[in-house]
Amino acid sequence: MAYPGQLGLQDAASPIMEELLHFHDHALMVVFLISVLISYFLITMVPIKFYDKYVMDSQQVETIWTVLPAIVLIFVALPSLRILYLMDEVNSPHLTIKAIGHQWYWGYEYSDYGLLEFDSYMVPVSDLLSGQFRLLEADHRMVVPVGNCVRVLVTAEDVLHSWAVPALGVKMDAVPGRLNQTAFTVSRAGVFYGQCSEICGINHSFMPIVVEAVPLKYFKDWVSAMLQE
Repeated sequence: MAYPGQLGLQDAASPIMEELLHFHDHALMVVFLISVLISYFLITMVPIKFYDKYVMDSQQVETIWTVLPAIVLIFVALPSLRILYLMDEVNSPHLTIKAIGHQWYWGYEYSDYGLLEFDSYMVPVSDLLSGQFRLLEADHRMVVPVGNCVRVLVTAEDVLHSWAVPALGVKMDAVPGRLNQTAFTVSRAGVFYGQCSEICGINHSFMPIVVEAVPLKYFKDWVSAMLQE
């Protein structure tokens, strides 16, 4: 999760987020090189009182500063398109969960396990235990198995919401009357936090998302315990 004063992105907890981090570094390096090049030209050319006619009026220079940005955009666009296609792929998910946005809480349905469904509300600040995080804790977590492809069907009951967990690299709009889908594979056990990322009313900031990734054995035990309740 994010911490105060943190400059970088959250640690990746899924293969997709790892790809996004690599692309971020790639794009940032391109931006850095462009900034250095432009700064060099500004420093060397602005103080000069006289100008070179081959710089101010040159077909060759105009060709270069037209073709070069196009090449740079290609180097940025190709990795970006690759990640977009990877994020759209949902191949043989091991588990399907339906996330339903409400004002102002989330509901989850594990359709693979019959009647396993529950609502997830934010834990009030007055009820937080030691070590828990303000505005991020939920009374019921969405539990998923580590190393398994999880498909999440996202929708809403009332207004627009958005189901987002940054560490997993997922963000999907919840639209009333429409089912959107996203998928992720958690690569390590842990608890990952997110929040509703679409302004949805007065309590928009009180809609935390908590995903707990556990080994498959513990996930099966959790499912059995939930079905018995």
